Amino acid sequence: MMKHTLSVVVENKPGVLTRVTSLFARRGFNIDSLAVGTTEDPTMSRITIVCSAADTPIEQITKQVYKLINVIKVQDLDPIDSVERELVLFKINAAPERRHEIIEIANVFRAKIVDVGRNSVTIEATGATDKIDAMEDLFRAYGIKEMARTGKIALSRGREG
Repeated sequence: MMKHTLSVVVENKPGVLTRVTSLFARRGFNIDSLAVGTTEDPTMSRITIVCSAADTPIEQITKQVYKLINVIKVQDLDPIDSVERELVLFKINAAPERRHEIIEIANVFRAKIVDVGRNSVTIEATGATDKIDAMEDLFRAYGIKEMARTGKIALSRGREG
């Protein structure tokens, strides 16, 4: 089983997301990550779905998604031919005497400090999933109070379409 990133362009209408995700549930696929937002055309949305599946079942589900009403385009994005990013917010335990260590880690990953509390620091970072995972591993040593990840968003590289 391998991870697949599907980019699904749909009409921006109520119920479309439910129809798409229900198809995955009915077929027994677990969705690892889901991100939805409008595209450059406000009448359309892009749903980015990450799931684990063998190649043949993913081809079948891609065809079934494409047949759904309001679905305009479906792509199984190749990681080499696409740009993938994720956004995360970490709220880290940060006693004043250890705060500089946390800020150094954030700087190494080109992350931003977006809030400083009496005993915590909130950090924003974007990047590939492995970068976010590496930051999470390092911050666990300090204690992660809260964390919110967007899930992966992706677009195909350079070529049109």
